[in-house]
Amino acid sequence: MISLERRLQLGLGLALVILFGLLWLLGNHAIRGLTEEFIVSRLEHDAESLLSALTLDPVRPRVRRHRISEFYSQPFSGHYYIIRMDDGLEFTSRSLWDQDLSLSPVSPGDSRRSIVPGPAGQQLLVLEQGFLKQGREITLAVAEDLTPLQAHRDVFRRYFGLFALGGLLILLTIQGAIVRRTVRRLEPVRHEIQALAQGTRDSLSEDVPKEIKPLVSELNRLLTLMAQRLERSRNALGNLTHALKGPLSILTQYLDQSQVGQERERQQARAQAERIRQLMERELKRARLAGAGVSLQRFDPRLDMPDLTDVLRKVHREKSLDIQLKLADDMIAFADREDMLELLGNLLDNACKWARGRVRCTMEAGEETSIAVENDGPALSSRELERLVKRGTRLDETVEGHGLGLAIAKDIVKLYSGSISFDRSPSLGGLRVIIKLPRSEYEIA
Repeated sequence: MISLERRLQLGLGLALVILFGLLWLLGNHAIRGLTEEFIVSRLEHDAESLLSALTLDPVRPRVRRHRISEFYSQPFSGHYYIIRMDDGLEFTSRSLWDQDLSLSPVSPGDSRRSIVPGPAGQQLLVLEQGFLKQGREITLAVAEDLTPLQAHRDVFRRYFGLFALGGLLILLTIQGAIVRRTVRRLEPVRHEIQALAQGTRDSLSEDVPKEIKPLVSELNRLLTLMAQRLERSRNALGNLTHALKGPLSILTQYLDQSQVGQERERQQARAQAERIRQLMERELKRARLAGAGVSLQRFDPRLDMPDLTDVLRKVHREKSLDIQLKLADDMIAFADREDMLELLGNLLDNACKWARGRVRCTMEAGEETSIAVENDGPALSSRELERLVKRGTRLDETVEGHGLGLAIAKDIVKLYSGSISFDRSPSLGGLRVIIKLPRSEYEIA
């Protein structure tokens, strides 16, 4: 889709082109009208001079040439006249030489103008008028060559066209700069959206142009609504889990205290109750691991990982685990905080369940972020390692771990177009999970 800046430039450019085109046409029409009116006024003056120079002697009517301009005596001078009497007698200027102009009678008091071809390729503006002098009807036509004026008009049109083109280019440049400067006022909004995605702010500033203020206000309202819904969902999940723990404990005690008989059914019921308890504990751990961070906040290993390991130490305090963190010096905030806390929380929680005493998490930065989680638990065979990639597969049904948590971790890694692999830790001897996340999938331009 074409950008708003380009659309504004094209729209304003088209409007300027139309405006200058109309100015050129109107200017040309106005200049032509003014020049023709000027010539007509001069022809009217010459017609009056000719009429006064005409003597209607009954014996010998004539035009006293010394009373008219010399231009009418020079051959093809561009100034011509024809006087036609009502009896057919006709007087013509010497400038016409042997040429003739078609002339039709005009009633006294009437006049008409026309442009006709003249001698020597000239273009003549002809003014024909009717007069009544000494009781006789006279048709008088005066003509002037328009060719010199047309040449000057052509020069004017060319210069005006060049001026209009130059002015158009200058105005387009100026309006382009104005549009770019106006659009640049939206840059702070883009930077704020980046900061919002990075978690350094939780809303957009509404100190923006009034045209986009409704959009920013709606975005802020949506962000607030999403945060409220997320908080309500977390609270509802925690409340539900806590509410179920009491009745579940009572049910477990009842099964333990029930009389002998139907031992198989009681064992199955107890196993399902235990499974429900484990799932509730898992959801409570997820809520603790996620914390109270803002949705869409970026994951900062240096700030979030110590808190995560502290929570895990408390959850598995009966083991007194040594949880080690090794973070590269160039580690920066990356990806979504919620996703990374769930991913690392699941991996480290599984590692803590199987570890004898040591768990290690290593993070390195580069073209891709590398994360390794390993423990000193029991070594796994090649067949067991292959089974880990299957969703819901668990190697020990009596211990919650290496099951749905690893499958969820795999889904999160897939969301970021990364890779996850399993092998044996060379230094600790237990399971090692290696994750690689391409930076291009979570960096913001």
